[in-house]
Amino acid sequence: MALTNNDVLKKLRVALQLRDDDIIEILALVDFKVTKTEISAFFRKEGHPNYRELHDQILRNFLNGLVIYKRGVKEETADDKK
Repeated sequence: MALTNNDVLKKLRVALQLRDDDIIEILALVDFKVTKTEISAFFRKEGHPNYRELHDQILRNFLNGLVIYKRGVKEETADDKK
């Protein structure tokens, strides 16, 4: 059975001990706005009336934001400017 994007986010949330506010902050680091209501919909059980599928774009933005959240903003080097 394959993991869904919702499952991946749930597992990362538990492993990294993230709260809804942390997830909103992480997504904001990559200029992606999301509300607490939307976040809670991603964590609902499939089949629940308020369940929402986590699309690839949101997971991708979360992962990019997570890198910044954990490591900080990448500083430009001379090689990056080429």
